Amino acid sequence: MTYVCRMKVFLIGFMGSGKTHWGKQLALELDMPFFDLDTLIAESEKKTICEVFAERGEEYFRYKEKETLEALVWREDQFILSCGGGTPCFFNNIDFMKKNGKVVWLNTSIDILKERLLVERMMRPLIREIGDLQLKSYIIRKLGERKIYYEQADLMVHEESISLDPLVELLKND
Repeated sequence: MTYVCRMKVFLIGFMGSGKTHWGKQLALELDMPFFDLDTLIAESEKKTICEVFAERGEEYFRYKEKETLEALVWREDQFILSCGGGTPCFFNNIDFMKKNGKVVWLNTSIDILKERLLVERMMRPLIREIGDLQLKSYIIRKLGERKIYYEQADLMVHEESISLDPLVELLKND
């Protein structure tokens, strides 16, 4: 069933939390465009995110992230956006997103994040050099640093237990 829905939804959470997966499903269900912030940056830079990090550094990437986020908000009436794991943590992006739409935190357990990130590590510039044994410690530390931003979301859902219909209802009724 397709819903008529006009909103801007920002999916936040740690890398590997399912933002892109759920974002695509929500966009189909709500008949809204889906965007992935990292993909938009990669397309504008004509490089992979790993190349941007390697060639220009994280500071440059974070600036491009803010610029791309703001441009999308001003350009599009409605969308589902999968944000990078660090997006809400820099340049007051969390405040900007909250003022311009609904922010949904996909809260995923540390063990599930570790499982997923072990598989995806080479595509993730912040963790590609971290060994298997150190990955869980890294996730715990970074999640601890970022939680203060994630907790500011309008909605928090436990990613392991969500399904599409209740998520759609949450968005419509919030």
